[in-house]
Amino acid sequence: MTVAASDPTSAPIAQQPYPFTVTVVIPAYNEAEGIAAVLRRVRAALPDAELLVVDDASADATADAARAAGARVERHPANRGNGAAVKTGIRRATGDVVLLMDADGQMDPRYIPAILGGVAQGYDMVVGARTRDTQGDSLARRLGNGALDALGSYLVETEVRDLTSGFRAMRRDVIMEFVHLLPNRYSYPTTSTLALLKAGYGVGFVTIEGQRRQGGQSGQKLLKNGVRFGLIILRIISLFAPLRVYFPVAVAMFVLGMLSWLLNIFLLDPTRGLYLPNSALLLFVGSIIIFMFGLLAEQIAALRFQRRDE
Repeated sequence: MTVAASDPTSAPIAQQPYPFTVTVVIPAYNEAEGIAAVLRRVRAALPDAELLVVDDASADATADAARAAGARVERHPANRGNGAAVKTGIRRATGDVVLLMDADGQMDPRYIPAILGGVAQGYDMVVGARTRDTQGDSLARRLGNGALDALGSYLVETEVRDLTSGFRAMRRDVIMEFVHLLPNRYSYPTTSTLALLKAGYGVGFVTIEGQRRQGGQSGQKLLKNGVRFGLIILRIISLFAPLRVYFPVAVAMFVLGMLSWLLNIFLLDPTRGLYLPNSALLLFVGSIIIFMFGLLAEQIAALRFQRRDE
């Protein structure tokens, strides 16, 4: 799953020809201060690529700064969210491969050759996976990202790294199969990675180091992050592998029901023989309902990710 590549920090950006065209999609919201510098660095790495900035109804001069730096700009008439900007960029891109980057300067263009090189090797998506100490400014965020990676790996039964990284390249025809699943706000990186893995596509990872923001203000808040993290967990469970969560819960309820029944028979009320207490009955019935619900959800999830062979 890890793409073999030389360390991009040990040498300047290498301008390489690729057997595909590339569109660099940069969603932006109030990033007028730093967008031009980001675009110049990306242009130095990919002189022939299409640069597409999706301005999500910024209140500043983000669109003008992006145009002045040589990018094509698609502007939303109203703020729809980061994920919606990404979906607009994917749909409007003209390249064979879409390279996603943020507008805040935290993604180093020196890693572009390694990421696109993974696509050239045959991967359908390559993710720039940040080292653990550069995944966020706080311990809480790093622990949350680690828990999300562990859950994602469990759901798709293969190792995944840095599910929240927005620095990634993917074949446009592949991601277009799943663009309708991407949320309009956050967690599109998580959803896109797990969707491709669930559908059997090849996803590789390149180790990178994050950087500090270059201008603008971060919209991340601790309370919002906590709520969003919980919603992301519920979403990816329901989308990708519900039975891998519902089945252990059903088994646990069944075991608790058996324990309740046995305790009642041998300790609490042995005079009543095989009498089934209400607690055990509820646990048994609940385990059956949860298992059947998970089985149904699993079948619905499988239909979402059937490969369309044309």
